[in-house]
Amino acid sequence: MQEFVKLTGIILKTVPIGEYDRRIVILTKERGKISAFAKGARKPNSRLVAAASPFAFGEFKMYEGRSSYNIMEADIQNYFEDLRKDFSAACYGMYFLEMADYYTRENGEEVEMLKLLYQSLRALLAKGLDKELVRCVFEIRAVVANGEYPGIPKGREWKESTVYAMNYIEKSPVEKLYTFAVTGEILDELKQIAGELCKRFVDREMKSLKVLE
Repeated sequence: MQEFVKLTGIILKTVPIGEYDRRIVILTKERGKISAFAKGARKPNSRLVAAASPFAFGEFKMYEGRSSYNIMEADIQNYFEDLRKDFSAACYGMYFLEMADYYTRENGEEVEMLKLLYQSLRALLAKGLDKELVRCVFEIRAVVANGEYPGIPKGREWKESTVYAMNYIEKSPVEKLYTFAVTGEILDELKQIAGELCKRFVDREMKSLKVLE
């Protein structure tokens, strides 16, 4: 008898397959990034319709095949429905999903990236928190999580508050990343640093980024 596994994660993207099915990419706590099929998920009365959507976070019960998984049930804890009500937040959110898909690998240790993605999506919905700051923090910490962070760029003088913010972004627990605010001047410097890091360590242009810019 074929056994099933339970994996906790967030859906990064979905692709229609055939007439009724979807192929889904999930970033999971237990097995990193995986591919799964949600059979019948495009049928209006399917119990997987809402569960097989980007941003959905929860526990997925599935059977493991040779090269992919088949989702049988899903217990979704957070759909991030409010992202769909805010066009700007949704665009940033899709960008974060795309970046997470780029950075993570199948069967890799991706708990840090999963936590970062989840907290960043929550931060996009926080009142009074600048979405451009959330983006900077996400981009910088993603480089840190991937083990590529080279330190604060040298060759120029950064403001003391910028250096403090960078050290905080690098070393603080993910759960506390989005508990500070900065002036416009400091945000501009953080955007410069995040831009340089992305230019150096991300070798392709994200499609979702075009919408933001």
